[in-house]
Parts: sequence; structure tokens; C-alpha cells
Amino acid sequence: MASKSSAPSARNRTLIVVESPSKAKTINKYLGDNYTVYASIGHIKDLPKKEIGIDFDHHYEPRYEVIAGKEKVVRQLKKLAGEADQIMIATDPDREGEAIAWHISNEIEFAKKPVFRVLFNEITKNAIIEAIDHPRQIDHHLVRSQQTRQGLDKIVGYKISPFLWNVVYRGLSAGRVQSVALRLICERETEIDAFKTQEYWTIYGDFVTPGKETFRTKLIKVKGEKPEITAGEQAEAIASAIQGRLFAISDIVPKVMQRKQPLPFTTSLLQQAASNQLGFGSQKTMRVAQQLYEGVDLGSEGATGLITYMRTDSTRISGEAVGHARDYISRQFGPEYIGPGSHGKAGKNSQDAHEAIRPTSVDRTPDSLRKHLSADQFKLYELIWKRFLASMMAPAKIEQTRVDVEDHEKEFVFRATGNRTLFPGFFRVYDDQQELDYEAQKSTRDEVEKEQIVKLPERMALKDQLSMAELDRRQSFTRPAARYSEASLVKELDNYGIGRPSTYAAIFSTLQERRYVELQKKKIIPTELGRDVSTILVANFPDLFNVKFTAEMEDELDKVASGDDEYEKVLDSFYRPLESVLSDRKNDPVIPQNNEAAPCDKCGKGRMIIKWTTSGKFLGCSCYPECKNIKSIATTKAKPKETGIRCPSCGEGRMLLRNGRLGPFLSCSSYPKCNTLLNLSKQRHIEPIKPPPIKTDMACPKCGSPLYLRSGKRGPWLGCSTFPKCRGRQSWNAVEKEVREHWEKVIKDHLEAHPVLTITMLDGTPAPMALPIEDIITRAEESGLISAQSEQEAEVTA
Repeated sequence: MASKSSAPSARNRTLIVVESPSKAKTINKYLGDNYTVYASIGHIKDLPKKEIGIDFDHHYEPRYEVIAGKEKVVRQLKKLAGEADQIMIATDPDREGEAIAWHISNEIEFAKKPVFRVLFNEITKNAIIEAIDHPRQIDHHLVRSQQTRQGLDKIVGYKISPFLWNVVYRGLSAGRVQSVALRLICERETEIDAFKTQEYWTIYGDFVTPGKETFRTKLIKVKGEKPEITAGEQAEAIASAIQGRLFAISDIVPKVMQRKQPLPFTTSLLQQAASNQLGFGSQKTMRVAQQLYEGVDLGSEGATGLITYMRTDSTRISGEAVGHARDYISRQFGPEYIGPGSHGKAGKNSQDAHEAIRPTSVDRTPDSLRKHLSADQFKLYELIWKRFLASMMAPAKIEQTRVDVEDHEKEFVFRATGNRTLFPGFFRVYDDQQELDYEAQKSTRDEVEKEQIVKLPERMALKDQLSMAELDRRQSFTRPAARYSEASLVKELDNYGIGRPSTYAAIFSTLQERRYVELQKKKIIPTELGRDVSTILVANFPDLFNVKFTAEMEDELDKVASGDDEYEKVLDSFYRPLESVLSDRKNDPVIPQNNEAAPCDKCGKGRMIIKWTTSGKFLGCSCYPECKNIKSIATTKAKPKETGIRCPSCGEGRMLLRNGRLGPFLSCSSYPKCNTLLNLSKQRHIEPIKPPPIKTDMACPKCGSPLYLRSGKRGPWLGCSTFPKCRGRQSWNAVEKEVREHWEKVIKDHLEAHPVLTITMLDGTPAPMALPIEDIITRAEESGLISAQSEQEAEVTA
């Protein structure tokens, strides 16, 4: 087997460098003693964190430095490279992986050993051996494309963010792609706010056939025209005219339709389906998919890669995988279920002609792997396995029958449509109609509603006389465009050609971390800060934070990757216009919120303009500091919301959801008698209560203040007691053994004195900590623990 010792050696061997230890572990089992596999644990170099790192005077060349904490990894890489006969770099098969490979090759260049690039689209024995037998050189076009993306993002971050600091407040940031996504979210919210609800009515008729079978129909025509019923009185008048009439079947139109098998998953489709069907966020989907790709321990088989590479926008499937799928389908379902088997090609912006996401072996059924997978791994693998198999199967054949019912005076026409499956095809393994309808729908503006299936009578014929069993009048109201969910936001970005497979997951999480948006009941809602920031960015840089421009930049990055465009040319065409706009806006920013600012009632010269702070916004005179007139702004603040959670400290109060300066949190209803607080994570999950830190007599190496001792996931750790003023840390292993033993006993006693508090619902059941707080509230409302609260419940506070 390949070398696995704690102090690896590559002497007289081939060194293979991968990114993650789990990937290294899986690869190790397939290789002999002639190989040493070492994990770089992601990137080893990056642009500087505290500066832009791009030389604008010398062709925009980037300046990279070893990432803090990666010095040991780099030293080990150099040692192994010096010992090895040759080096193969097997980082992920995309542009980011190519850039990592390039950084590694530069660091080990001194060894003057042959360096090759190998690509593992899947972590299986055959794929690994095939890749090693066909190495290539590092593709510098792909590296340049990744550097171009990084350079563009860095320029936006370092040039636009200070503009926001001056206009709004320090600490805010802008992103090239994220700010466009924020614009889409805010524009949708503005559209929702402006929407005027309109009433409409629908009339349904239940008819009974001569054979006593009942079926439901919908009124579709009144005197040859589509009915537009906008009031209850109008609906009642039509219903009165219908009553007492004689009805018969006027038309029966059967039509055989094919429901085409779905495409195999791309990254975008996987994230959308996992969100819609499993409730997974984009980051969770990609994290679990990475585990399935890198390898899962299957007992006697050892670590095995279960899916192909998960960052792709290609729907291509290899011929070998198609053949295996056809064999499996024939064995399990019969040869008539075998589909065409080829979905063709890479997507328009596909990175390096990957395959679609599929299982590495279709014979590894989800049920056969259940005992080896975590719950999340099983759910995602089952979704990928079923989708791939369905994409290789025959289309479903459906007979759709339209039945029209008309009165004897030919004034009113009712219609019913029923479906009958003639051949199930791929429905045998993948029959989520709502998901298929969602994918077929291009627009993200409307919610996909499951169409009501009408069971038509078994026996019916033209001119059959029908009796009316019921006439149903239903009131409805038009609805505004749907708010984005994580799935529909990914779909919208994908439709516009914004972002790439490797960036989708980070876009929403970045907006959430910046507190520009919140996720409520699985819908993305911009915060007031997010809307203000988006308004200001779009007003000052309309051509930059623009959907069309951002999509065109993605095309430019693709051209750099293919060698059809140059790094310097793309950055120059982006930076120079931006610098010109920035110089104009620096001293004269456009702030639409202040367009109608009232005159200052104190000095009479200035205007009362909106000013922002981290705790909110207020009105202040534009002549500050000469005039210091300020006024508060009346804001609409949501009332504290019941959660159904009992206070874990006092046991008497109820935990209420509130919004504070730093975001949402839970507090006890018995405050100030009980001041218990529960923080929420960025994903709005409840964070467990942590025991207080222990003040030690050890001094902070930076400022000399006492160090706090805490217990973390990796054991005890020491941090300055004045944090965040001082961020000094002390390595626990650097503390003398006797001192460590003393404080280990202290912390053990401390933890026993401060046990972890169990968080329960009002009925005593454990709170589902894995769910976002909105989902916990929804469950509490459904179970009757608390009463449902209207979204309109609010109070105006000054």
C-alpha cells in the first residue's frame, strides 16, 4: 500500500498531492508502495488578507503569500518533493484546483523534479489508475482564469467597500457577484411591496354521469369568453344562471404525451433539488457531496468515492457509465425501460468538460449503503442515484384526456383534465412531479403548485347527460411574485449566467453573514441594511452591479480559460472605468434615500439627511459639525415572537424571538427577573449555552492582561480577557506540564459546576436544535404549543 506513516517519506516514490486528508485516505488504498499521498488541506497560498495584493503598475500581477498556519504544510511538501522521483498534483478538477496545483508547483520548483497534473473526476480504482497513466501539464490558461476572477473580486472588495464605509458606516463590504444577487433580492422585495392584491373568483362544478361516477370540472367559458369574475356578487349571478340547466358531455379529447426523462444533476440542479426535496441549504449540500466524492468507509471495501466530482455545469455522461446504467435498468426493470442514455455535452459555461454528477457505480444502491452513511449522506446519495438512473431510463407515456361539459343552451362550458399513465418509464425511480415542474419552469416569479389530479369517470361518452351534484364558488386573491428561496436564487443566477458551480453555495451564505438578508420560513428576505446598501450601490455604480454586465464578465473569464482572452486585458477593461467612476463619486456620492430630505429646522442651511450607525439610522443635519441637530427615525419593529421554547435557566419564562442591533436572538419573557439569552447562528440555529470562561493568573502575550481559559471542540484554549480589544492567544501545548495539569483539573470542576443546559419546548420535549428558529416556531404553531402570529403584527417605536 501507499505510505501511511505519521512522518511520511517519498524517497524513491511518486508523490501525489491532493487537497483533503479524506481524499488522500481513499486514494491510498488503491496505490502500491511506489506512491506517497499527501494532503495540502486546501490552498497553501493566497492574496494578502489585509491589502489588495495586485500591482496595478505592472500588468496587474498578483502577489501571493503563504497562508498563515500553512507554513508547516509547505515545509513538508518541500521535504517530500525533494525526496520524490516525480510529483503528481491531483487537486480538484476545476479552475480553483488548477490554481492550487500551480501554487504547489511553484513552491516545490527548487527540487527540479518532474511535476505533472492529474485529474480525478471520481475517486475509484479505475479512475485513479487511468488518471495516473495519462498525466498532463498544469493548464496556465485555467490558472489565469482563476486569477482573473480573484483579481476582479479583490478590486471590487477593496475599492467599493471603503466607499460604503464613507457613505454608510465602516465594516460594510461589497462583492462583485454577491451584490448583484442582493440587487435581485431587493428588487423582488420592492416589487412585492408595491403589489396591489386583486380579488377573483373561480367556479367549479361537480357532475354525475349516468353510471353514478362523480368528477370535478372548472368553468372556462361564459358565452364563448373566458370568465373574469372579480366580485362575489358577480360569481353569485353566474351561479344563479347556471342552476337548473341541463348539461351533457360536449367533447372528449384524448392525447398521448411523453414526459421526458430529467437531466442528470449539475451543481445548480443538485443544490435546487436538495433544497426543495431535502431542505438542505446550498453549503450543506456541497459539504455532504464533497464527503461522498472524497470517499466513505464501506467496511471491508474501505474508503470509497461514491459520486463523481460535484462542481460541474455539464450534463455529459461517460460511455462506460451509460453502459453500466443500461445493464442495471435491463436487469431490474426490463429492456423496455432503457432510455436513449446520452444527454450530450457540457454546458455553455462548463468548466473543463466534466461529467454530470452521478454515482460512481450504479450497482451501489442507496439501501445497500445505508448502514455506512450518515442520515444526510444517505439522503443526498439516494437523490443523486435516483436522478442518474432516471436520466438513463425511457420517457413516461401519459394519456391526457380533456373533457368538456356544456349546457343545453351552449352558454356555459366546464372542463376537466385527467391523466392516465400508460407506461411509467423513469417514474419507477423518480416521480417527484413538483420538482420536475419546478425545473421545467424558467421563471422564479411564481410558486410551483401541484396541479390537482382529476380522476375522470371510467365510463363516459359524447352527449352523455350529466346531473350537477354541486356548484362551488371559490374566492381567491392574486399574489405577488414569490420571494426567492435558496433554490430559486440559484436557479435565477444560473438562468442569467451569473456565478459558477464553485460559487453558488457561497453567494447566499456571504449575504447572510453580512446581515444583508435573512432566511425566514425558507424564504430570503432583505434586511433594512441590505436594501439600503443595494440602493446606494446601484445608484452609484449602475453599470457594475448589473445582471448583464456580471454575466458578460463570466463569459470573459471563460475566454481567459480557453486562451481567447488575456488576464491583463480583462482586468484593465474592468478597473479603469471603475476607477474613473470612483473618483467622481468619492466626494459626491448619490444617496437616493436623501433625495427628498427636509431643511434643517435648527440652522436653516443644511438638510436633515439619513445617517447610519451599526445600531440603526437617524436624521442628522448635513452641515455637521457646524450644526449638530439630530432626530430619531420612527421604525417598524416586529413584536417579540413566541417560539414555544421554555427558558432553560428559570424554567418559568418562555423564550421570545427578538431583533437586536447585532441581529436576532432569544430572550426570556421573565426579563428583568431572568436575563437568559440564546444566540442564533448565521443559519438561524439556536446556539447551545456555553459555560463562562475561567480567569487565570497567566498573562496575555500581547497586552499582559489575564488570560481566560475555555473548553473548545479541540480541548482547552487560552484567549485574552479583553477580547475584542486584544486578540491575544496562548498555545495550550506551550504551557508547562504541571501548570496544564492544574488548570485541567480546574476546568473539569468548572464544567461539572456548569452543566450544559437542556433546551426544551413548553411540552417538555427536546427542542429540535438542528432546525432554524422559524421552522421550530412553525412546528410549535402546528402542534398547538403557541398560536400563529400574523406577519403584520408590528409596533411603531421612535
